[in-house]
Amino acid sequence: MKHLLSIITSIATLLSVWGFTSPKQLTSADVIKRMYARYHNKWHTSLTFTQTTGRYRNDTLVKTDVWHERIVYPDMLRIDFGEKTGNGVIYRGDSSYYFKDNKVVRANKDENELIFFLGGMYFRTIDKVFEHFKTLQFDLNKYHESTWKGKAVYVLGAAKDDDKVNQLWIDKEKLVPVRYFKYDPHGKMEATFEEYKPVAGAWSETLCKFYVNDKLLQTEVYHDIVANKPIDKSVFDPAMIGK
Repeated sequence: MKHLLSIITSIATLLSVWGFTSPKQLTSADVIKRMYARYHNKWHTSLTFTQTTGRYRNDTLVKTDVWHERIVYPDMLRIDFGEKTGNGVIYRGDSSYYFKDNKVVRANKDENELIFFLGGMYFRTIDKVFEHFKTLQFDLNKYHESTWKGKAVYVLGAAKDDDKVNQLWIDKEKLVPVRYFKYDPHGKMEATFEEYKPVAGAWSETLCKFYVNDKLLQTEVYHDIVANKPIDKSVFDPAMIGK
């Protein structure tokens, strides 16, 4: 027995010396670093698109609209509801401004974190990226791997699929988000990001679905996607709405 143990120990030592060690277990932080290394200084700086929006009640389509969206990274998004209605919303930093008939009718401390996940994170320093994940209540000490729609994914912020915690699912090949869960006192929100298409050296999702407490609330299909188009930042200034 001692001889056998000695042989096993010797083999393990040789494998270690030759580099045949067990692969290091990834962490949420490792995956974020991989995403950042791939897309920092490579992601498009702006994005415009037309969006067909489906609204659902009890999983049944009740309304369809056309929205027009403009994004300037890292944290500005404007959505105009319909054609020249003067109605929409601006997200800027950690605030949102809803406007109707070209007048702001509601302003909130309300960050649209999807801008961060879907491109904005590549325009911050890596330290600020980690800080922001913590601000969004991700426990980056938790991590696992799973599959979604037949593809391998990294799962950031959760130890297993059914953990009731904020988590972001990342496609292993493209290193882009495909699924997001957010939990708060009102319950569970799920967003999916699908049918990615190449855009200016990076990617854009072209189909999104949103669920609240497992009920389908909204679908979004993107058309006429244009990257890196110059956008006057005054369109994100709530004081300039209607001017």
